Amino acid sequence: MMNDMTSMMGGMGLGMGLLWLLLVVLVVLGIAALAKYVFFR
Repeated sequence: MMNDMTSMMGGMGLGMGLLWLLLVVLVVLGIAALAKYVFFR
């Protein structure tokens, strides 16, 4: 019972981690694109 709970939580944590990583990458790319647009017109 406890093992199932922890493994499920671990899977959810991994999914959340990947989601956050993707979000961070998108934000960084957006900022980089904006900076490039602003400074190199």
